[in-house]
Amino acid sequence: MGDTGPRLPRPRPGRALAHTPGASGSGSPHRSDSRPPQTPRGARQPGPDGRLGTTPPVPGRPTLLLPLPPPGPFFSPMRQAGGAATASDDGTLSPMPRMPLLFGLPALCFVLITWQVVAGGPLVSLDERISAVLVHPDRFSELLADLGSVQVAVPVLAVTLMYIAWRGRATGLDRWWQPPASAAVLMALVPAVIVPLKELIARPGPPVMGPGTGFYPSGHTATAAIAYGAATLLLLPLLRTAGARGALLSVCAAVNACVAFGLVRRGYHWPLDVVASWCLCAVLLCSLRLFVSRSTRRSCARTPSLRTGPS
Repeated sequence: MGDTGPRLPRPRPGRALAHTPGASGSGSPHRSDSRPPQTPRGARQPGPDGRLGTTPPVPGRPTLLLPLPPPGPFFSPMRQAGGAATASDDGTLSPMPRMPLLFGLPALCFVLITWQVVAGGPLVSLDERISAVLVHPDRFSELLADLGSVQVAVPVLAVTLMYIAWRGRATGLDRWWQPPASAAVLMALVPAVIVPLKELIARPGPPVMGPGTGFYPSGHTATAAIAYGAATLLLLPLLRTAGARGALLSVCAAVNACVAFGLVRRGYHWPLDVVASWCLCAVLLCSLRLFVSRSTRRSCARTPSLRTGPS
């Protein structure tokens, strides 16, 4: 009496404990006597698939008509939605580049243009008519074409690679030398790829260039595309705003367009020579982008973060 503190409830005598295991010595959680339950849980049958049942599915929730595939390395919900994203190693979703499209479409265009040039197809006749309209040798077009020369494009790439290497080493990246080294190797591969194609196809040049062969594909176009394109790819991750990245891409595209216009306007190359070099360099630049992105992810994963506060 007088004790107002919390106490455990006391069972009243004469009442059955309906949900207390071991009441009356039966051990059944459903009944208070020793008789077995009328509908034991093991004897219950679930309802048919697609209808309401007991266990499973949950009562009141119909099941799916088709079972979901089991989780595994070849199943991803985002992959079913069109392959726009994939799960990374840390569980976050990262955009999945459409590499078959990036590689396959330029390569297919290069093969088709090469076939037309070798076989003398309809594209060659159209190419010659366009060139006859556009050719007008002048000093300005010659200066534009010189932007794709080795003496101009390669030093621009070299300065960019030195800056990328210095910045990567200063920030403590694990493999800071890989991106600039990859771009340098790609630039060195340009003559190794272009020169054999020139010798093999042996296409004559425009009438302004006189007799001679070896104009397909354009070497100046390939030099400009790889040099300025590789420099752009390495500088893009360093820019923080979308406007700066868009401006850099616009400058790269404008410089390459000026080089192409100068080559055709001056009469150094046919238009198809330029387009074929663009297609070939698109495949090479996509390869560089894929390799650099993978090496950067590995370096970031191995390098501990130097920041202690929130980003």
